[in-house]
Amino acid sequence: MDFTTVNFTEVSRAFGRRRALHRVSLRLNAGEIVALLGPNGAGKSTLLGLAATLLEPSSGAIRYDNHTARTGGSGLRRCIGLLGHDLFVYPELSAAENLAFFAELYALDDVSARVDAALERGAIAARRDDPVSGLSRGMRQRLALERALLHDPRLVLLDEPFTGLDDASVGALQGRLAALRDDGRIVVVATHDLETIEPVADRALVLWNGRLETIERGTGSLRERYRTVGATR
Repeated sequence: MDFTTVNFTEVSRAFGRRRALHRVSLRLNAGEIVALLGPNGAGKSTLLGLAATLLEPSSGAIRYDNHTARTGGSGLRRCIGLLGHDLFVYPELSAAENLAFFAELYALDDVSARVDAALERGAIAARRDDPVSGLSRGMRQRLALERALLHDPRLVLLDEPFTGLDDASVGALQGRLAALRDDGRIVVVATHDLETIEPVADRALVLWNGRLETIERGTGSLRERYRTVGATR
């Protein structure tokens, strides 16, 4: 299955009495990196969870071209890669074993070659046989990113991907994001690292109490424009 757009139409999501998102309308396009900004608790992780089909809207609709999560089924979910706060790597397994496990889950071919390539991209090949429990936070983060991208997803959803990374790893991830965009992927990055995402983001959105706004292009840094939007709340 393939798709080039993801459309949110008047999407709201509530958890009991708490409203996490309110009437969000949004179009995500192939070949772009979207920065998703906002304070803690604003709804960023909820929006990613909805896009990943892990959550269902309380109201409104999400469509992947002409499909919904229900009509797209497992074929749609195979096209989505998610890196969340929970890294979804097993601490008792080695880095290579983790990647091989997920490759098998996705029924990928050439598992050994894919795992080797992912370990090289993540700069963790030298620790391939070490248990994940013994890796640094930055190494675990890089491994989790490779896990999320192992199956070449069409839609890439990353929640705070720069956490724990050193300067060299940050630069490598920026280059990786740019390559995904150039390859026609849809990339959404929820982050507080405005200076880090600014060089590669094509546009920036901000959530305030579950409501979505666009940060318009203009003079000044992304952080300055973000603060301007926040001052009007």
